[in-house]
Amino acid sequence: MIHIVFVCHGNICRSPMAEFLFRDMVEKRGLSGSFSIGSAAVSAEALGRPVHPGARAKLLERGISCEGKQAVQLHWKDYSAYDYFIGMDRWNIQEMERILRGDPEGKIRLLLNFTDRPGDIADPWYTGDFDATYQDIQEGCEGLLEYFLSRYPSLKEKP
Repeated sequence: MIHIVFVCHGNICRSPMAEFLFRDMVEKRGLSGSFSIGSAAVSAEALGRPVHPGARAKLLERGISCEGKQAVQLHWKDYSAYDYFIGMDRWNIQEMERILRGDPEGKIRLLLNFTDRPGDIADPWYTGDFDATYQDIQEGCEGLLEYFLSRYPSLKEKP
């Protein structure tokens, strides 16, 4: 099983969108048994809060529920629990490296680095543009899934 955690600043916008979108993608391909998928924050300011209404609305437009999700914070002990830590922007990457006390196994990655246009995913908390953020996350998740399918031949899509 591949253990993935998506990480953003507060775990109420970008990382839960990525968590639930990626979960939906692997379920639709019959691969949910091959993945453990979560999300977390690098900050403590939104702990316990539900997914932001704008992020929740974008997911619901596509029939994806994030009901029950509450913001949690990344902890240094998480390094041994996950195979991949997927950040939304470079600042998240820096904070993950600080919280996790480094990255000796190369587990920390930037989501858009799995696409043809590497870079940061803008935080809709500040931009208000949940559409653009969702599109970036969708593209990143598609690239991430393709990465896993090419890297792990044992993953077999089920019709």
